[in-house]
Amino acid sequence: LVGSEMCIRDSYCGIGTIGMVAAKTVKEVIGVELNGEAVRDAKVNAHLNNMNNIRFVEGDAGVFLEGMADREETVDVVFMDPPRSGSSEAFMDSVAVLNPKRIVYVSCNPQTLARDLKYLAKKGYHTKQATPVDMFPWTKAEHVETVCLLEKGKK
Repeated sequence: LVGSEMCIRDSYCGIGTIGMVAAKTVKEVIGVELNGEAVRDAKVNAHLNNMNNIRFVEGDAGVFLEGMADREETVDVVFMDPPRSGSSEAFMDSVAVLNPKRIVYVSCNPQTLARDLKYLAKKGYHTKQATPVDMFPWTKAEHVETVCLLEKGKK
């Protein structure tokens, strides 16, 4: 997911960690987050890390992407890291209208991930890769995040 001209939208970005990692190798990242405190922290994090090709917007990610679609803007990749409840159909519809080549879906809930991947498949995206990540290895805590790469088009 690298390219000097690539544009990424980091939805449900929290404090901006995922978007900042990507910003090192792409043209532009815009992170969108509903929680105003998280957006303030994301801006501080970007400043502390001298990142000038990433910005953060406080607001609903679905509404933000709908606005992009209405303005006929484009995006190469959408990152989505929704809460345990998963994403909304309205959000995923907005993503589909933008027609990114790739979606990176980070999930902490296998049930909502499966539901959302099935919905995105109806929108023309297939899961190319899924990687589980044990968030607390060597402990008794059982928490796995799953990172999925989806691509537009046929398998």
